[in-house]
Amino acid sequence: MTTPLDDLASHFKAIINGLGEDTSREGLQDTPKRAAKAMQFLTRGYQQNLNDLVNNAVFESAMDEMVVVQDIELYSMCEHHMLPFIGKCHIAYLPQGKVLGLSKFARIVDMYARRLQIQENLTRQIAEAVESVTNAKGVAVVIEAQHMCMMMRGVEKQNSRMKTSMMLGQFRKSQATRSEFLNLIGSNR
Repeated sequence: MTTPLDDLASHFKAIINGLGEDTSREGLQDTPKRAAKAMQFLTRGYQQNLNDLVNNAVFESAMDEMVVVQDIELYSMCEHHMLPFIGKCHIAYLPQGKVLGLSKFARIVDMYARRLQIQENLTRQIAEAVESVTNAKGVAVVIEAQHMCMMMRGVEKQNSRMKTSMMLGQFRKSQATRSEFLNLIGSNR
């Protein structure tokens, strides 16, 4: 009986052979299994869900001013070419009686980033997840990333960077709130 890892490894072996390489040569003998393990790691977000990840780390608080968590590294894979995009995520929210444990922001980013993804959807998923677990008055997310599918192939533009934002609640309704967030993260550089 084969495991999911064995199945993935056999597919990687076929891909490597299809590229014209010899998977029996010394440097490639274990590559299909290593590649399969790496792919499982890079897409581990499929095995996670928001409730288990947050694990009740939402706490009562009188804080009602903006909370910003900035420069959360992210690593994801473009669903179109299965090449990495790498960047950082900035999240803000306006608590409404409850705050989220600090490490949970990074865990939420990782859970959605570790799926085959496009940046636009990733930005929305993170914002909606934070909103749903905190019941915040507003949530803002900005992601800045470099995409290997644009840098390593196609147009090969090495200095390109994509920025996406999602503003929910007060961040969408209030220009002043949105501006405060963007100024805090230094988005106007």
